[in-house]
Amino acid sequence: MRKRNRNSIRSTASTLLAVLSLMAAATCTIPAYAQLPDAPIPIPIPIPKTDIPPAVADDPANAPDNATADPESMLPHFKDTRFWLSGQMNFIFQTHPDFHADYSGPNSLGPRYEKATSRVMTLYTGVRLNNSTELLVDIEEAGGQALSSGLGLAGNTDLDIVRNPLLSKAPYLGRAMIHKVFALSKDKIENQRTFLSLFDELPRRRLEIRFGKFSMPDFFDLNSVGTDTHFQFSNWSVDNNGAWDYAADTRGYTVGILADYEDRNWGFRFAEALMPKVANGIDLVWRPWQVHAENWEYELRHGVIPKKSGFVRLLAYTNYANMGIYRDAVAQFKEGLVPVPDITRHPWHITRKYGFGVNLEQNLTRNVTAFARWGWDNGKTESFAYTEIDSTFDEGIGVKGAQWHRQQDRAGIAFVSNGIKKDHQIYLADGGLGFLLGDGKLNYGRENIVESYYTTHIWRGIYIAPGVQYIVNPGYNRDRGPVVVPSLRAHVEF
Repeated sequence: MRKRNRNSIRSTASTLLAVLSLMAAATCTIPAYAQLPDAPIPIPIPIPKTDIPPAVADDPANAPDNATADPESMLPHFKDTRFWLSGQMNFIFQTHPDFHADYSGPNSLGPRYEKATSRVMTLYTGVRLNNSTELLVDIEEAGGQALSSGLGLAGNTDLDIVRNPLLSKAPYLGRAMIHKVFALSKDKIENQRTFLSLFDELPRRRLEIRFGKFSMPDFFDLNSVGTDTHFQFSNWSVDNNGAWDYAADTRGYTVGILADYEDRNWGFRFAEALMPKVANGIDLVWRPWQVHAENWEYELRHGVIPKKSGFVRLLAYTNYANMGIYRDAVAQFKEGLVPVPDITRHPWHITRKYGFGVNLEQNLTRNVTAFARWGWDNGKTESFAYTEIDSTFDEGIGVKGAQWHRQQDRAGIAFVSNGIKKDHQIYLADGGLGFLLGDGKLNYGRENIVESYYTTHIWRGIYIAPGVQYIVNPGYNRDRGPVVVPSLRAHVEF
């Protein structure tokens, strides 16, 4: 019996590795499309998050009983050492059949059958310089393609997509940061080592400072069951707060400084970061006194259900950048100055966008966790760095496979509803184009999405996850859709 099991495992692993190789080869052969340099381009999001929540206070009544065990990896990670070395490969295949569309525009999701595969591969490295300082450096490679090259949806179906093929195919620097911890108490708590923190223990009360290149969702708007495209959902507006237009370049990174104060049952963090030159551009503006972004988040580690652990996170942000104003673009069109509204047609000027978010996480049982997000921004200024969403609400449930004796498996289902403000609606209805949306016309309705997935552990660090998304009013347009998007994710953890 044991011998047959070993043969079965070997056969499964060999088959899966062959599939992964074919997927990698397929994504490498997809042709690039032309795009003007420095034009407003969509943002490929790297995969910066882990599905393990940050270290929490050591109060047993408040410790999360839903903390998922470390994902198994192909190779063992360093332990009891000051070094870190790990890696991951994530492939997401998606397709959709023909769907109804009264019309299509330059930035529409194509109504005919199509398929696409994205990939992200990351090498995580780090070294702890002393008991309070560490250096973290990640190298990343991203490629493949998106459905309709990533256009036509506010809540895009694949958070891993790269939609600017003119970017170099060579590996690039993802993160490079110094992390310093200042102890504010003598007692220590155990810390879960990850690629973002190599310390085995931390002061219970502390101030953490990070400086360098990082991604904002590495540290803000985290959620243990709705945050990670490696093992969980893949929709942009499910894994992140869609109305949070966080500072980022084309690849999803920025340069800045972050301060994080942590106490027993609560924490507060603040980040100051650079903004891109144009909407989702690769170049950041190195004039922080003029173009900049601020992010604040308060985290309370306490559930809303008595005797059940949970989190409440309150987010706020402001962006100052060369952003257009929808009402001004529409006014130019009404005056006959342009054939269609153009949000980028303005002299260099600094405008402000601001917004707020709420992120709730609540254990229902040891293996079942519910989550919800709400987000809002002022909606008058150009969507600039993440996606074209001015208001959002999502809710979902994540379940650990331990419920059915599969420790490494995960499953989840979520619903999200996205919207835009009136000025933004009029701009799109008059034929204006955003960096994501533009059907030429608009019969406005909220974009509603349901997503579900099941991640199954195959062998060691190999995981497969079938999933499906159902989208009503894609791109906020009642004249198009609904759309069904099945997917298959292959993930390898090293």
